[in-house]
Parts: sequence; structure tokens; C-alpha cells
Amino acid sequence: QVQLVESGGGSVQAGGSLTLSCAASGATSQRGCMGWFRQVPGKEREGVARINRDGATTVYADSVKGRFTISQDNAKNTIFLRMNTLRPEDTAMYYCAARAYFCYSALASRSSTFPYWGQGTQVTVSS
Repeated sequence: QVQLVESGGGSVQAGGSLTLSCAASGATSQRGCMGWFRQVPGKEREGVARINRDGATTVYADSVKGRFTISQDNAKNTIFLRMNTLRPEDTAMYYCAARAYFCYSALASRSSTFPYWGQGTQVTVSS
């Protein structure tokens, strides 16, 4: 089992920045890949960024490339999502997720492939 707790959401004006954190506990073997997803009401959950435990591979959605950065601190069992140049369309509930096996592409690491989820943290970007 894996437990995930997100923090760092909030409200910010367009062009601003936020950093989300996700503290993980439980079996390390179940956290080969961790990622951030987001969802707005009425839409499917969208992959934002993923990172493998060895840090060698990161996967980003096209919509956030160059603006968001995923990173991790394995000693603290925590991953981060630094979000710069935020846009109103980034407004969503952001979720942290984990799965046992590594991520190598967005297509192969969709939300349905992640069994462990946090409760989410809201990010609101105003224009």
C-alpha cells in the first residue's frame, strides 16, 4: 500500500508560480513512477508530469512543457511540481499518483494505470 498527501495548492494570478508537494509513505516497490494529474469538473483526469524513481525519465504533457518541472527528493519520499507562468486554463484539482512500474511515455502512463492516489489540492489561476 502507498499513501500520498498533496500540499501547496492555492490561488494565484496568471503569470504567477506555485510549487506542489506530494509526501509518500508505504512500499517503495510500489512507487517506481510517481506523477501529477489534474482534473476539472466534467472532464477526464489529465496527465501533467511523471517521474521515475531513479530520476532518469520525466514525462510531460505538451501543454505544460517549458513551464512545469517535476522533481523528487527520495530521501524525503517527496515529489514536487514547480509550476511557472501559470495560465487560467491550468486551474484544476491536482492529484499525486504512484504505480510500481516505470513511466516512459504519456500514452503508457495514463491515469488508469496508477492504483494509488492522493486526495488532491486545488490550484486556481485568475486572469
